[in-house]
Order: sequence, then C-alpha cells, then structure tokens
Amino acid sequence: MTWFVYLLECSDGSYYAGITNRLEHRINAHNSGQGARYTRSRGPVKLLATQEHPDRSAASKAEAQLKRLARSQKLAFFQPDDEL
Repeated sequence: MTWFVYLLECSDGSYYAGITNRLEHRINAHNSGQGARYTRSRGPVKLLATQEHPDRSAASKAEAQLKRLARSQKLAFFQPDDEL
C-alpha cells in the first residue's frame, strides 16, 4: 500500500504536513472540518505537494524530517534531487 506525505496551505497562509494512505479522502476530511484539529479553524486547505512512500514507517520518517525544516525549505523537500 502506498503512503503519502503531503503539505497543505491553510486559508491563513500557514502550512500543515501529514501522512495518509487515502490522499483524496484525507484532503476532503480537512476541508469538511473532520481532519486535524489544526486545520479545522484554518480551512479550506489547498494541497501544495505530495511524496509517495512504500509504507507507513517510511512516510512517518519523511514527515518528521519535513516538520523539522524551516517554512522556506518545505516546498523544496518535495523536489527530486536532480532538480535542486
């Protein structure tokens, strides 16, 4: 099963990162107020980027790495190495 690390932009301009194995369902949950507490009061959200991973463990590790980055570096996290 494929897992995704995703980056959202909230209506207040802030970023939210998460993981899921059902991307469309998860985005809909965020936009309907059923997602993370952080996004409930900051919707609607816009999907900025995704990255595929083979399992939940790999996705969780990538999410942790993403969350440690400065805001200015978060989008670059999703670019392939050959584009940097």
